[in-house]
Amino acid sequence: MSDFDFDLFVIGGGSGGVRAARVAAGEYGAKVGLAEDDRYGGTCVIRGCVPKKLMVFASGYAETVDEAKFFGWDIKHGSFDWHFFKDRMNSELDRLEGVYRKLLANTDVEMFDQRARVKGAHTIELANGETRTAKHILVATGGRPIRPDLANAHLGIVSDDIFHLESLPKSILIVGGGYIGCEFAGILNGFGVEVTMYNRAAQILRGFDEEARGLIADSMRTAGIDIHCGTSIVEMALESEREKVPMPSHSDAATGALASRPGELNEHADVSRAGAQGPIWVKSTNGAEKYFDMVLFATGRVPNTDNMGLEDVGVKLGRRNEIKVDEYSQTAVPSIYAIGDVTDRVNLTPVAIREGMAFVQTVFGGVPTPVDHLLVPSAVFTQPEFGTVGLTEEQAAEQEPIEVYSTSFRPMQTAFAEKQTRVMMKLIVSKATRVVLGCHIVAPNAGELIQLVGIAVKAQLTKEQFDATCAVHPTMSEELVTMRNPTRTA
Repeated sequence: MSDFDFDLFVIGGGSGGVRAARVAAGEYGAKVGLAEDDRYGGTCVIRGCVPKKLMVFASGYAETVDEAKFFGWDIKHGSFDWHFFKDRMNSELDRLEGVYRKLLANTDVEMFDQRARVKGAHTIELANGETRTAKHILVATGGRPIRPDLANAHLGIVSDDIFHLESLPKSILIVGGGYIGCEFAGILNGFGVEVTMYNRAAQILRGFDEEARGLIADSMRTAGIDIHCGTSIVEMALESEREKVPMPSHSDAATGALASRPGELNEHADVSRAGAQGPIWVKSTNGAEKYFDMVLFATGRVPNTDNMGLEDVGVKLGRRNEIKVDEYSQTAVPSIYAIGDVTDRVNLTPVAIREGMAFVQTVFGGVPTPVDHLLVPSAVFTQPEFGTVGLTEEQAAEQEPIEVYSTSFRPMQTAFAEKQTRVMMKLIVSKATRVVLGCHIVAPNAGELIQLVGIAVKAQLTKEQFDATCAVHPTMSEELVTMRNPTRTA
């Protein structure tokens, strides 16, 4: 008979926590409890990857209709009904949450639908005041978006709020040019919203490949997104609470611009105030003053470690309040582990799932399994998409002498539709070993492409092995195996 209520208690019902809980229970026979104070599925399923990707799909159909006429189809533009789409999206999220609950129930994981915190090395305190004990505790509470330290920042929304809007705005200011800001800029622009972006850095998508960043920024501007780099907010306030600044008419500044482009809002898409009782006035660092119907802060995320009792029991936190762990996801307290975004290592859902599996193999399988965070492929769902794996050109050049193979061209489908859209394929190659150190793709469905290329890069294949692979023609991706001469060296 165990001295503990559970062999494992998981705090957090996101993808990583649920995977660890059900594998420990289902494959290793562990007695497992799990507490979640919101919805099962976590950020990815409920307020991140899944609903965002559905919105990406939805926002692209107007462009598809626009291209169809060049291929002989007489299809008329309609209007986008946010309410219809949102209801469908919410139904799908409900279904997926039900799947997560069923997976846990089928492996006899005991679920607690309430907040839990760490009370001791082996003790969990539930929101109702009850306590449970466990031989092992796994913290998988994820992260959350944050607002900047700015007066009246509460007038703006964050990415979690996008999925719950009662109606779409006619104009929006997105503050932040990271992947979240850029993704929602493309989505909302596709829905017919007038989108402005302020990014304090000199270019969007900081940390990604420079050449790819530039092409994506150009594509966003061509699509009608007004990007201001080197710019941030100085002041913001409700129009009713400051001196009058001449307001732009929606008929001139928004509605007129939208009426001539795909994705025009229909009569159901009334302007949303995001809690504000009037237009939001914004003054930027370049001195410009403008009104927006909505402001979205895409200015970063932080780990969910507040009021968790972690430091009280000896768990170490880092500079951003992330849980410090070793290669086996173990904290400074031997019985407490942590995985996923709460550790701020590689903040991607598949990585959290892998960390959860490695934890179970280490603790319950008896096979110490470190987590491999190297060469993780990822995608940014901008329009066009951006797929990336391995080192950027800049990172690789700092490490060793390299060759860069890069091409940018108009793909067949959009070129036939008389559009200037360009895509990019890029390989970073070590001069010494000929190993492909990185691959970067800006193109439709780049996320699908980079998953497959990621296998080759992870396997450390050489440029010559890429070259020896026969091309599939006519495709965009054939360029990955037909680029024979480097465009530059570094």
